[in-house]
Parts: sequence; structure tokens; C-alpha cells
Amino acid sequence: MNDKQLVALAAAQYVQNDMLVGLGTGSTANYFIAELARRQRDEGLKITTVASSTISAQQAQAQNLAIVALEHIGRIDLYVDGADEFDSDRTLLKGRGSDLVKEKLLAKAANEFIAVAEAGKRVDRIGQNYAIPIEVMPYAWQLAHKSLEDLGGLGDLRPNAAKDGFWITSHGSYVLDMRFANISDAQQLNTLINNTPGVVEHGIFHGLCDALFIAENGTVSEHWA
Repeated sequence: MNDKQLVALAAAQYVQNDMLVGLGTGSTANYFIAELARRQRDEGLKITTVASSTISAQQAQAQNLAIVALEHIGRIDLYVDGADEFDSDRTLLKGRGSDLVKEKLLAKAANEFIAVAEAGKRVDRIGQNYAIPIEVMPYAWQLAHKSLEDLGGLGDLRPNAAKDGFWITSHGSYVLDMRFANISDAQQLNTLINNTPGVVEHGIFHGLCDALFIAENGTVSEHWA
């Protein structure tokens, strides 16, 4: 069993009957979804799920998990998702897969948000290894880009897979991948990007994570707020 699977299984043990559970997106989240399906089948677990992406919704449906649309919920019991980076105060970098809006909506709506990650994703500062994905309104992208450059950001629009146009998110937005070498404080950067007109959402998840489960060399450590 690899570390991704191990940490996903650890988080799945916190799911209880009658919960409304938010499903993340990505390889670690897929292990979590598979474990929920196993517990439903083998243990009679009774839950409803809501997905952060079309891919996760398809995974859940294929494994016979009950699923509800995001527009029909106000709160959820538990959200479990991976992270691209995490720092010492449980701030996360997420959204390289472009499902920023749904992921942050579920993280905010959850009574508890458990982030799951491998130890190799630990960083000294958010944005250390990856550019920060910033979802922007298509008609406002140049204005938003200029504002972010004025903050010291460097980057450009994310190209689509064919490299013949721009990446379009499920929300219908463009994505700016930006680096801010001059700003090391994640809370400050979170506020500055939040206050930039034209920005729909971004990949810094600050103050949202209730617990961070870290897998390293076959063991999982749990870090609760």
C-alpha cells in the first residue's frame, strides 16, 4: 500500500453514518472515494456525497455512492481532499487541477476539512514549488493580471492541453499561474489576491484546514487545529 492510499484510508475512518461527505479531486481523493465505496459495501456505511469536480462525481457514481448536486447544499459534515503543498500552519496550495471554486466552497462549508498529503509536499512557504493558480473572469483577465503584477507577481495564462488556446475551468474562467517571490507570508498573499478585482478564486487555502494527515514511509501522522 502506497502513502497516498494509506493517508486516504486514514481519513476515511472518520466518516460516519448519515454524514454528507465532500469528495476531493485527484489521485489521493480517488483512494478515499474507493474506500468509502468499500465501507458502504462491506460495512453497510450509509452516507451521501457531494463532489468537487465532474471527475470525482463520475468516480462516486461508478462505485454506487449516493451523490447530491452542490447547488442543493448549505453545509456538509466532512470534506477530504489532497493538497499540492502545505506549510507548518496547515495552509495549503490547491487547485492545479482547476477546480478551485468548488474545492474552496466545500472546504468552507465543511464542519471539518481534513487535508491529506504525502510528506514530500511540505514547504517552507506556499508557492515554493508551484505557481499559485488564480481563476479570473475571462473579460477581466488582463486587468487582473496587471494588478497581480503590481503586487510583484510573475506569470501568465495557463494554456489548454493542446497548447492552442487558454485553459477553461468548469466555472468557465481562465487560470493565471503566478509566482510571488517577494511575498513569503501566505496570509498576506491570500488577502492581497482576495482583494484583486476580477479574481474569482485562487489556490491558497488559508485558515480552512481543521486537520492535516501526512503520510511518510508507511505511517500517517494527524495534525489537528
